[in-house]
Amino acid sequence: MQIRNVISSDYDIISPLINEWWGGRQMSDMLPKLFFVHFKNTSFIAEHDGEIVGFLIGFLSQSEKDAAYIHFVGVNPDYRKMQFGKQLYHKFFIEVQKHDRSVVRAVTSPVNKGSIAYHKKMGFEVEKGDKDVDGVSVFTNYDGLNQDRVLFVKKMIDFGRGVSV
Repeated sequence: MQIRNVISSDYDIISPLINEWWGGRQMSDMLPKLFFVHFKNTSFIAEHDGEIVGFLIGFLSQSEKDAAYIHFVGVNPDYRKMQFGKQLYHKFFIEVQKHDRSVVRAVTSPVNKGSIAYHKKMGFEVEKGDKDVDGVSVFTNYDGLNQDRVLFVKKMIDFGRGVSV
């Protein structure tokens, strides 16, 4: 496995795969090309035998100087449970620490049980929202009407000491 920074042409490869990797859910609109152009230093590609098998798109917050944000992560279903996601997160966490960021945030839909479980496994905490859905705290209408979201936060203080990853 090799992990490298994204380049703008990776968009042309990844964009058609997103809906497929998400089991037909229409997700590709959530990841425009601008992320591959403007966030190259904090976004990564995982390759196996020359094939893109995963990606993580993240950035350093411009508004919260101690925070970074993971916008989108995907791993080819054929390569899940092979540590590609974990390695992508680890690479992002290292980059975040280089920029003295102490918090990483992420968001997912309450229907994405796999994402919720994975973020918890990676040491993220679910932020307290304004209602519970299936035992998970969510923020109502976070991304618009009827677009509830689960918000995650991970404190980076323990990263690198083997405590949280």
